[in-house]
Amino acid sequence: MFFRHLPLFMSPLRCVILIVAFATLGKAFGQATKPAPARDVTSGQRAIKLAKTGHCEEAVPALKRAFQRIADKAVKRTAAFAGVRCAMLLNQMDAAVDFLRLLSHEFPDDPEVLSLSVHTFSDLSTRAAQQLAMTAPNSVEAHKLNAEALEAQGKWEAAEKEYQLVLQKNPQLPGIHFLLGRLLLSKPDPGPTAAEDAKREFQKELELDPTNAGAEYVLGELARENSQWPEAIQHFSRATELDAGFGDAFLGLGTALLSAKRFADAIPPLETAVKLEPRNPGAHYSLATALTRAGRKQDADKEFAIHRQMTQKGEAGQQSAEPQDPN
Repeated sequence: MFFRHLPLFMSPLRCVILIVAFATLGKAFGQATKPAPARDVTSGQRAIKLAKTGHCEEAVPALKRAFQRIADKAVKRTAAFAGVRCAMLLNQMDAAVDFLRLLSHEFPDDPEVLSLSVHTFSDLSTRAAQQLAMTAPNSVEAHKLNAEALEAQGKWEAAEKEYQLVLQKNPQLPGIHFLLGRLLLSKPDPGPTAAEDAKREFQKELELDPTNAGAEYVLGELARENSQWPEAIQHFSRATELDAGFGDAFLGLGTALLSAKRFADAIPPLETAVKLEPRNPGAHYSLATALTRAGRKQDADKEFAIHRQMTQKGEAGQQSAEPQDPN
């Protein structure tokens, strides 16, 4: 068959050379399209066995190679899981993160992969905190980390003392006044002066760091709670300028403008809030209200419908989660 496609003037020797060349090319192409050789799967299984039997120093590099070569998804997944565990045992943090990155790319919605990521990153965080406590226990960073941990445990007074120690060591450190202000507002029994005390902390934060969108936002919330609409609008506006992805700040600005009866002005920030937080029913309701007051009834009806649908789904989910009366 092949000879029929050769030029008539081609010599027999050239025919033989061409036939051999095509045969070699076909063989190479066939090899390129074949699945990964069985030896790659075998080497992967061998690397997994090394990990399971505790030979982690040998296993980690072998598992990395295996993951890249093997096409079989199940073997790749097992290899990466073994790699994470071995890397953590060897305290090779970079290697553990590399294996997690590979798993997240190949199996992004796998519940076990997500669970492994949660536990691994939590463990990495704990180890880093322990190392910080051992190597620099009196550093600003150690006191700040301790304060955050105490705050998370609800130990408000102890956390406040730690934040104050940080400021004693470095009065110009950005972020600490913001954390102090947040702590004062987070206490279950904040006291009558907590809002004013927190406000002063946020103002001090902005003196040190004028780009702190969070401080501007909380000052806006404090002004809104006191119906101080011009001040609230000013702080919320500044927060949205500092952080274009700050959905709550856009929502705060829109609702403050609504309260100030600036209905048309409230629409753009509320539209942005809905784009940034499409699952927030409050954003849809506020936007619908602003549209209604601005005379855009058809657009308002759409937003009210979205809000109604979201709240009905929420109520249905809450009812299904409630225990049923067996009688």
